[in-house]
Amino acid sequence: MRAVRLRGVYRPQADTHLLAEAMRRAGMPRNARVLDLCTGTGVLAVIAARAGAARVTAVDVSRRAALSAWINARVSRAPVRVLAGDLFAPVGEDVFDLILANPPYVPGLRRPVRRGRARSWDGGPYGRAILDRVCAEAGPRLAPGGSLLMVHSALCGEAETLCALRAAGLDASVVARRREPFGPVLRSRAAMLEDRADQAGGARGGAGGRPCRTMRRDGGSSWSRAAPY
Repeated sequence: MRAVRLRGVYRPQADTHLLAEAMRRAGMPRNARVLDLCTGTGVLAVIAARAGAARVTAVDVSRRAALSAWINARVSRAPVRVLAGDLFAPVGEDVFDLILANPPYVPGLRRPVRRGRARSWDGGPYGRAILDRVCAEAGPRLAPGGSLLMVHSALCGEAETLCALRAAGLDASVVARRREPFGPVLRSRAAMLEDRADQAGGARGGAGGRPCRTMRRDGGSSWSRAAPY
């Protein structure tokens, strides 16, 4: 779908499409309550509404993104509630049958950017500043049998995400992968990322990842991943 996008709002890209495909393959639960985190233009929220979700909520910390999502929902005549705020904070104690998340995940040079265009993609030094928060906070927001579909780059660490989700009491697996070439942002950081990879390999003896203990609770979590941007 064509989307209105105000300046500084994340443009729907391959990771957006991968997440949309994963949602279609999973199927929309009957009377589903859907939450689209880091909604950007709101494209995924609109797709969820068109797929038959009973209630769709879209959230973004950027007011420009929230306004873009609101406009696109109205233009599409999709019944989407749009809220501006930080991750789960705007939805209170609401629970959902499906949570979608395409958070900023590009590894950065320092703490996550809080203003400007880069805020839509910069995920802090290892790309996990927002990812880890979603992993830790999603569980209590899922209804029994609910699912989380989240997308990020392999550079952020597949094992780390699986460990974080399982530590939060969720069943976790990779449900989709796709290779994509580096975009201009990651190309500009390629040398930094190579240095970090070399340092991590030496520190870990090349094993990669970190050990984790798995706990299980009602409700599952699915995780989908896009290859590096």
